[in-house]
Amino acid sequence: MRNINFVFEIFAGVGLFLFAMHLVEDSLKNLSGRGFKKFLQRITKNKVGAITGGAVVTAVLQSSSMVSLMVLAFVGAGVFTMRNALAIILGANLGTTIDSWLVATLGFKVDIEVVSYPAVFVGGLLLIIGAKRKKIQSIAFLLFGVGLLFIGLSLMKSSMETYLVDFDFSRFNGMPLVVFLVMGFIITLLIQSSSVTMALTLSALHVGAIGFIPAAAIVLGSETGTTIKLLLGSIGGSVVKKRVALGNLLFNLFLTIVAFIFIKSIILLITDVFAIHDPLIGLVTFSTLINLAALVIFLPFLNPFATFLERRFLGHDENLVAFIQNANVAEPETSVDLFRKEAGYFLHNCILFNMEQFGCDSSLIRINPEYDILNHKRKYSEKTLEEKYEFLKQIQGRMQAFYITFIKSSGNSNDEQMSRLISSVRSSIHSVKSMKDIERNVHDLSRSSKNIKFELYAEVEMELESFYLHLNDLIVKNQPECFDELHKVYDLVLKNYSSALSEFYLKARGAPLDDQDITTVINFNRELFTSNKAMLMAVKDFLLEESEAVKFNEIPEYKT
Repeated sequence: MRNINFVFEIFAGVGLFLFAMHLVEDSLKNLSGRGFKKFLQRITKNKVGAITGGAVVTAVLQSSSMVSLMVLAFVGAGVFTMRNALAIILGANLGTTIDSWLVATLGFKVDIEVVSYPAVFVGGLLLIIGAKRKKIQSIAFLLFGVGLLFIGLSLMKSSMETYLVDFDFSRFNGMPLVVFLVMGFIITLLIQSSSVTMALTLSALHVGAIGFIPAAAIVLGSETGTTIKLLLGSIGGSVVKKRVALGNLLFNLFLTIVAFIFIKSIILLITDVFAIHDPLIGLVTFSTLINLAALVIFLPFLNPFATFLERRFLGHDENLVAFIQNANVAEPETSVDLFRKEAGYFLHNCILFNMEQFGCDSSLIRINPEYDILNHKRKYSEKTLEEKYEFLKQIQGRMQAFYITFIKSSGNSNDEQMSRLISSVRSSIHSVKSMKDIERNVHDLSRSSKNIKFELYAEVEMELESFYLHLNDLIVKNQPECFDELHKVYDLVLKNYSSALSEFYLKARGAPLDDQDITTVINFNRELFTSNKAMLMAVKDFLLEESEAVKFNEIPEYKT
């Protein structure tokens, strides 16, 4: 009967843990407005800052679990990049050793779980009082989730501690160190707290049940065992969350294996060079030292490591969309932010396609570094124009499907910002299609032996290159107050369309052109105008605010 209760308690703890993680993630998504996201991104914009932030926050909260799980939630919400998330978690691994110093020096364990019950109480109270106010409701769920998270961990821990409190470590004396390594891993795996494993090990070391080196091996095993909670937190999550969890696992495996190989040398460094003879202080020094050393060694390789992780868990959607795979339609604000990033990336690639299709120098485009990385990862530049066209159509279909799902979920078919963004996407692919339709015309004109046809192509090429460079500059600046600039661009597009036809008709009078040549040029000019106008409309919907976009549509010539 006792064994059955033990199993049920473990399962109940795991269930509460997963449910609490869900509550924490959802509430963080609701509370993380644009300003808060920008603040978090700003303070963690470089690796050193992210690592320092992770270490400091963990030292304050005394729980790497809390920090790591919150980071995982923010990654799922698209607030942190995977690189920053990895750096924060690496810092958290170092910050959690502060708890060990408190246990070893003050003789007691700071137990963060004492806030669990008040958090659940306050969360439940707020949920009743402010049920109709979304922000208060989100705060309530956050408190409720944090409380349940640690209640779940506490339930798992307490059920195991009942069996471990009378555990006799001395029976393992004389056994290979790998036994103690595995022991540390199993204990932490079951308890879900490396801090508890450290406390138990310090207790055993204090009473002389085990020696310094076996105790260090147990601590090493706990380094890997503690990664399981992050793996649990990534269950059912997006691929980026799985990558962060995998990265944390691989880092801790690296730390455990390398430190285990040199464990005796590290112990000698602590006892002989640092002259630390108190085994309790020595053990926590060992824990801090290996985490700090691994961090210093690993930091230069963080970017290549992140690139390696980005190649894992590749799925169908991951090969297509770049941002909205992290979006949850139940979280409108986050979904719109990620959809806007996806639309910007899509617009960028449509511009590149049109320039390449016409033979313009696309290298002149000011490239967003993030877009460059994404295209490199997708080997976009290696695709043929036909493959790029199909790729863009698939992405547009995926974005359209996401938009429909979003509208159904929100119940608001008139969501202004999302409507303009999807309109931008539709106009972008319309521009691409019109450009693709004149592929043969472009080929014919650019290679024609008839001067009138080649000169038309050369002139249009310069105009088109200038057109896209101007649009790209507006997109890069991302200024919603660019109505006048877009108006000027449209006037120029309309002027070029009309003047190209007029000049062609004048030159065609004495040129050796047949009827098919004339038809080709007229159709080419019309499709090119349609493509340019559609792209201008895409940029208009992407950049302008609603009132300005409506005003732009009212320009008489715009509907020509």
